[in-house]
Amino acid sequence: MSRSVANDELTLTREDFERAREIVAPHVYHTPMLTSRSLSEATGFDIRLKAELFQRGGAYKVRGPMNKISHLSDEERARGVICSSAGNHSQGVAIAARQYGVKAIVVMAENATPSKIAATEGYGAEVVLHGRIWDEANEKALELVEERGLTYIHPFDDPDLIAGQGTVGLEIMDDFPEAEVIVVPIGGGGLISGISMAVKSINPDVRVIGVESSGAPAMKRSVEEGSPITLDEVHCIIDGLRVRRVGQNTHSVVSRFVDEIVTLPDEQIFDAVLWLMARSKLVAEGAAAAPVAALLQGLVDAPPGTKVVAVLSGGNLDVEQLRGSTWN
Repeated sequence: MSRSVANDELTLTREDFERAREIVAPHVYHTPMLTSRSLSEATGFDIRLKAELFQRGGAYKVRGPMNKISHLSDEERARGVICSSAGNHSQGVAIAARQYGVKAIVVMAENATPSKIAATEGYGAEVVLHGRIWDEANEKALELVEERGLTYIHPFDDPDLIAGQGTVGLEIMDDFPEAEVIVVPIGGGGLISGISMAVKSINPDVRVIGVESSGAPAMKRSVEEGSPITLDEVHCIIDGLRVRRVGQNTHSVVSRFVDEIVTLPDEQIFDAVLWLMARSKLVAEGAAAAPVAALLQGLVDAPPGTKVVAVLSGGNLDVEQLRGSTWN
């Protein structure tokens, strides 16, 4: 992996992503690229849905940890690994740790989706609940690193993790090389960092558009400010998008490789969750539906007929969050 000499900014090459794919591919699914006539007709674009909701653990998040743990030394693996997570990263780490025979501890926010907690424990990880948002859970994880000597696996700001997530981008270009625009949700920025670098290493003309909740626009604000900022507060109940501060690496990558970031409120994102259920018969979690919401709301500016990929990043939906009273 390489960083530019001038400013130490993270830049991964196509070779980095191909090496990650060699490691990750035996343990994950090459998820399908689905056509969506309904969404294409509603938007005027030629749309494909990258269905990572059919991935192991129900989300793309298994890819990064599988690559990361493969690079740990025997001594680091022996100490065990720990991560903080809104939910999907926890399952990804738990699955990858079990694959490599490594003990895993996961710190999750106290309001994490119950199904994600149960699934994480089902994969063999120890779950510790702390705080209300990821940032608070992460502080607890770092405390446990010091107390127990564990090896920390960051949920989005690690180069090996980003390389693993970027294998989604390689699959998109394998299956739909004509893609002109790729729309990706943004939480901490690991997925869009990997996808944007991987895709542009193949075709630099592809536009990559990120989608955030307007109640937690940490990446958009950071790009506008020129460095990572910490939001004073967030007004977002979608766990995969509810981040107060993005990473140093992910901010750097997004600033250079992502063409645009759009935002919209949680209500419109949940409308897209229901739209996908009704029209495409797909169960996408909130963060995964954000790209579809952006398309339905006309936030993707492109000519009619543009070939667009919407990344459905996961399907671990908290059904209770669909109740209208939740966001009132």
